[in-house]
Amino acid sequence: MYKTMALITICAVLLAGGAFAVDGGEKDSSGAGTVKPRVFSVLNYGAVGDDKTDNTEAFSACLKAITEGGGGRMDLPVGVYRGRILIPAVSKPIPSWITVEIVGQGEPTPVFGTIGAFPLQNNGTIVKSLSQTGPAVITASGSPESVYGGFSAVNVVIKNLDVRTYDDPGIGGIDLRYALQCRMENVFVNTGVYNVQASKPTHGTSGLITPACNNAALTILRNVIVTGYHTGILVNEHTDGDNINLASNINGLEFVFAHHASRFGRVGAQRCTYAIAVTGKHGFSIDQLDMEIAGKGQTDSNNEWQATAYNINDPDSLGIADINYWVVEGNVGATEKFTCNGGASIQARRIGSAPAGNKRTGE
Repeated sequence: MYKTMALITICAVLLAGGAFAVDGGEKDSSGAGTVKPRVFSVLNYGAVGDDKTDNTEAFSACLKAITEGGGGRMDLPVGVYRGRILIPAVSKPIPSWITVEIVGQGEPTPVFGTIGAFPLQNNGTIVKSLSQTGPAVITASGSPESVYGGFSAVNVVIKNLDVRTYDDPGIGGIDLRYALQCRMENVFVNTGVYNVQASKPTHGTSGLITPACNNAALTILRNVIVTGYHTGILVNEHTDGDNINLASNINGLEFVFAHHASRFGRVGAQRCTYAIAVTGKHGFSIDQLDMEIAGKGQTDSNNEWQATAYNINDPDSLGIADINYWVVEGNVGATEKFTCNGGASIQARRIGSAPAGNKRTGE
């Protein structure tokens, strides 16, 4: 009897709202006041995942509630949501130094490869923008009134999301340059087409730009795939990545000027003009850079730009790096082919071989 009464009491608490309410005020057990909600469903702000509705205003309303509430999670059910997620600057006065999570309920299916033609499916949670100009699909704004030198005092967490633009995109995928910190897990950034079919990017856009603040920046990337952009990932300060894949980008990873070093575990690069590009002084290491270059007959007039020019392109020798690499050529298999343009301070070693410096061409 006592167990039955206890169960009835617990059920009554849960039905009354308990600690599981979403987008609703809830009192804490001490009666000290109202606890602000931590999970905010975009559906409650008018978002519709029908691949037709522009949800930019609904996303902004949801983000306004999150930032004013001191942080929380934007929850996106499975669907295709058109529009942009524009994270407002978090600055003076407080609240500041908050975490904004953007989380899809369905994990994306990353589709990439080196041959064939496959349509991308609308599975999982997809945020898509077909705009020709303007900010990236997901953008963190900066502010001159920020608590930290123009950067937004926000940690952006993105999980289980497919972010899309279109073939030869005029806008970027995710731009967190002005966020202080970020963490991404299970994120697929693409141009809506299978990477082998992608046209040459002509607008200089990036699939992902990491935070660029000097001392305060921190980027953690896990299971992130980027296809079809001029630059797959633009790497700024304090970036740590693992299980990263870049397919059919002109630059797979582009290392720009950074005071602090970056580290990557396993990085895959398929059909990139340059798997690694260095355009600013940057110290970094890559534990395993696994590259596949297009073989004979594997490109045509539309995608001939995906034939690798250099595995590493550092013409001004700005990179200071240690890289363990492996190269596979289509229709051939593992090969010792490896080219580095410049890169005087990049120590590149084929897996299984003794360190022997670089094989440089084009100097």
